[in-house]
Amino acid sequence: MMSTAGPPRGLLARRLVQLYTGLVLYGVSMGLMLRAGLGLEPWSVLNQGISRHTGLSIGTVTVAFGALILLLWIPLRQRPGLGTVSNVVILGVVMDLTLAWVPEVSSLGLRIPLLAVAVVLNGAATGLYLSARFGPGPRDGLMTGLHLRTGRPVRLVRTCIEVTVLAAGFLLGGSIGVGTVVYALAIGPLAQFFLRRFAIAGLPQAPSRVVARATGASPSRAILRE
Repeated sequence: MMSTAGPPRGLLARRLVQLYTGLVLYGVSMGLMLRAGLGLEPWSVLNQGISRHTGLSIGTVTVAFGALILLLWIPLRQRPGLGTVSNVVILGVVMDLTLAWVPEVSSLGLRIPLLAVAVVLNGAATGLYLSARFGPGPRDGLMTGLHLRTGRPVRLVRTCIEVTVLAAGFLLGGSIGVGTVVYALAIGPLAQFFLRRFAIAGLPQAPSRVVARATGASPSRAILRE
């Protein structure tokens, strides 16, 4: 009895550690990317733009907007998991804490490596929390939900969402720059590398409905590459 009960508890513990370590590091990476001042990823561009017009911190906007997106899951018939709800709360809080602890950087010689660290850290964080398989973040769920309801390719749905978000954020005064381009080019390969690195042995990797209707890839690959 003890030999059969032990492994599941150990597996659950590792999954929880990966989930929350990944989400915390994701929030840190978002804060560092903002401190680098060379451009943000699309959703942070939008959140920063809203922050500038509302006076709320970017972390607060991130939490509020994540919760709003989660409401859109209802008509899309998406089911949130522990990772989904945790994502909504943790990313914005940790982002604000990171901005409070890390001072502004003016030297380009420091901002460039800070951007590099932020992007790599974001890839590692993505690999950690997705490998735990407690559910995608609200933004990824919005993408896959729209894919399933419309039948459009995941790649097209993701591109349309991110272009719309980026344009809206830019119009609101969010920061677009070389960091935005670097992130767009690097995050897919980085996340795929870390997904393999942090894969949990013994955890089922069964395909989802997204896989069946997209490209035959795993759900995480569909989110990150399609």
